[in-house]
Amino acid sequence: MNVRHLLALSATGAALLTGCGIRPTEVPTNFGPAPSRVHCSLSEPNVSTQAARGLPVQVFLLCGSQLVAVDRTVRVPDGTADSARRVLVAQGLLDELEATPSTAEKEAGYTTDVRGAMGVTGPRLGDPDETLRLSTAPSDLTSYALAQIVCTFSDSTAAEGDGSVILGGPTTTPPRRYECTDEVRTRPGSNEPPSTDV
Repeated sequence: MNVRHLLALSATGAALLTGCGIRPTEVPTNFGPAPSRVHCSLSEPNVSTQAARGLPVQVFLLCGSQLVAVDRTVRVPDGTADSARRVLVAQGLLDELEATPSTAEKEAGYTTDVRGAMGVTGPRLGDPDETLRLSTAPSDLTSYALAQIVCTFSDSTAAEGDGSVILGGPTTTPPRRYECTDEVRTRPGSNEPPSTDV
């Protein structure tokens, strides 16, 4: 074997060892965000400061295709009757769900599917007392938005505290009781909140 052949083999071997022309990197590449970015994790808010701004509540935002609770506040005037208080809390929660996530929340991967400046009212004649009626029928919401609303409401003073909430729409269609289950929290896109007649 002459020198020319040896040089050609050496060049071929060197080419094989260097890979496919991709430069080495110190950061693992997984075609996703940089590994140093912390997803679905936010620093703890100052609870005393938060309480001074209103009633501390939690709303469920979307992050990594699942529901994650984040802290918010809702203003409810002192001395509000229980029935009116429930509706005020529910409207405040809806407003928070519709609001654009903060910069820190966006960077952590949080989003919301609740849109459209929805309103909420109390029960119609013949509805159970704890009914909340949305200005958009629950059946017209995306599975993500419905899951966000059901889990947020059922985990708040807007509901009875049993992990469910009675929701209706703006028409005379009877309301239904919706539940926030573990499956809904972990896969809201493929698991709509289960509901039953009331």
